[in-house]
Amino acid sequence: MTAAARPVAGVSVPPAWTRRPANLATAVTSELVERIVRGVHPSGSSLPPEPVLCETFSVSRTVVREAVKVLQEKGLVQVRQGTGTVVNPPAMWNMLDELVLGAAIADDESLAILDDLVVTRRVLESDMANVAARLADDAAIQQLRALVDRMDELVDDTDSYHEHDRAFHDTVMQASGNRIARAVVRALESQVVNTARYMGRTERALCVASNKGHRRIYERIAARDPDGAAQAMFTHITEAWVVRRSGPGEPTRLQR
Repeated sequence: MTAAARPVAGVSVPPAWTRRPANLATAVTSELVERIVRGVHPSGSSLPPEPVLCETFSVSRTVVREAVKVLQEKGLVQVRQGTGTVVNPPAMWNMLDELVLGAAIADDESLAILDDLVVTRRVLESDMANVAARLADDAAIQQLRALVDRMDELVDDTDSYHEHDRAFHDTVMQASGNRIARAVVRALESQVVNTARYMGRTERALCVASNKGHRRIYERIAARDPDGAAQAMFTHITEAWVVRRSGPGEPTRLQR
């Protein structure tokens, strides 16, 4: 049996594509990201050689090489002369990357990844609320009040409520002027905002409780109280996640 035909654990299994993707390199990259994150290819192991990957995915060497190049850019692998393509440890992965973060969340039964995402949001948004309390203009403060008042009216319409919820947080972030922190939060949120594991429970009572937190944030910003605004944001993000979180174990990573 040749090297190209020899079965390789995990990777020699063809992908579960229902139809051949239009962009083969993107599809192969996505499949390999998921397999690396799931541990099919553990840290320190080598990806199968090009011929095996070509046979597995029924693609050309050009497609495989393009996919491996993208994996390198995401921090998942490194190509070593004489060794092949070696899988990097998770500490080297780009967790802000859409494919990497999505695969990590899907594979994480403990919800630790989502807990860390919430902690990151909490740190950044608390700081932005602090700055917003000092820098927000009257228009931004009026917008925050209008959103809070409107959300009180939308507690029975959870979809609309959550749209306004995101608008409230984005208004605070924009008022802070911190474009980098806002971009990080928005990038993280975009990966999970429509997932059941992150949204969790969404009933009316939770919307009512959540908007009390929004109102406290608005009031502290309107009162030009930076420390109070930061603490209100910290408490709101923490409590909102703990209440809607549905998974094994306690969210100990949120404890401070």
